[in-house]
Amino acid sequence: MDISKVIQQYERKNLTIGVIGSHSALDICAGAKKFGLKNLVVCKKGREKTYDFYYKAKSGGKFGCVDEALVLESFKDILLKENQEILRRKNVIFVPHRSFEVYLDFDYKAIEEDFAVPIFGNRYLLKTEERGVSPNQYDLLEKAGIKTPKIFASPEDIDRPALVKVLEKERGFERAFFLVSNPEEYRQKSGDLLEKGIISKTALEKSVIEEFILGVPVNLNYFYSPVFERLEFLGSDTRRQTNLDGFLRLPANMQKEAEKYSRLTFEEAGHIAVTMLESLLEQVYEIGEKFVEAAKKFYPPGVIGPFALQTCITPGPPKKDFVVFDVSPRVPGSPGIKFTPYSSYLFGENLSVGERISMEIREANKNSHLSKIVT
Repeated sequence: MDISKVIQQYERKNLTIGVIGSHSALDICAGAKKFGLKNLVVCKKGREKTYDFYYKAKSGGKFGCVDEALVLESFKDILLKENQEILRRKNVIFVPHRSFEVYLDFDYKAIEEDFAVPIFGNRYLLKTEERGVSPNQYDLLEKAGIKTPKIFASPEDIDRPALVKVLEKERGFERAFFLVSNPEEYRQKSGDLLEKGIISKTALEKSVIEEFILGVPVNLNYFYSPVFERLEFLGSDTRRQTNLDGFLRLPANMQKEAEKYSRLTFEEAGHIAVTMLESLLEQVYEIGEKFVEAAKKFYPPGVIGPFALQTCITPGPPKKDFVVFDVSPRVPGSPGIKFTPYSSYLFGENLSVGERISMEIREANKNSHLSKIVT
């Protein structure tokens, strides 16, 4: 599959930004509209109304941001040759996000070898999000020399607060996080989850037991531009999680009581924008640059476009520091980072991730460098 040949056959005056109807699709579509590019959302039948009705562009483009919805029986049908042909005929440059991977059942072989549509970004980097892949995000972070939480090789090694990351049995894309502080607590909590059928023994054996970092959780959202050959920091945010946020709203003496009736979970429900001390920005760029260099070594050409490092800011002395506990090697799911000031410091206006993607595509197209930004 030679994507460079596919992109050369595109009508450059009629490019379309394509995306799966979930996660960050509206952000990507709105960005395309702002920069004069058409957009197309691939939807699953029965789940298209958001894109094909509520946010559909109407009244000559005065309202809405979605130009076209391609409705399929299943998201996986995007891999069918006839549907890929539709996308290529419409000169689609496809923007992947986490739901794209999830709805294709994490079939990275299909994404890398069978999806013959130009992808904005490095399609080979997407799989590093999975712990069972080698090299994965942990290898990249280690190679980059970025500080990460201690990983416990065995439950018997747990000697401090730790977070166990294990995939759910029913929803293989969600993780059943649970907190422990010693081996006995691990056995008790994991046994309870096994007994209730929330996790499987196989998933537990593959789980990651990670030191729980006491700090401020902040996601750092970056953009690496092959056109301008530079790393940009677009903004920062933090997650709202259910039902963790509900537990945290309770007084301490009631949290233990609440846990008798409801298992503590960390499911993502949304994001809120946050700002940081300006003195931290140099460190923000340093760890971003380190990750970009490591990605080039493991998965050439490395990072193209957006990625995020999920961090905790820890206290000094000698100074506040960032500990990275997760990586999003694609569009992060937080359009709200537009409302932090960092992109305006670069561009004179606030830009969302979707807008920054379309800006890059427009500039690459203008300078005949589309092959630099797609794989």
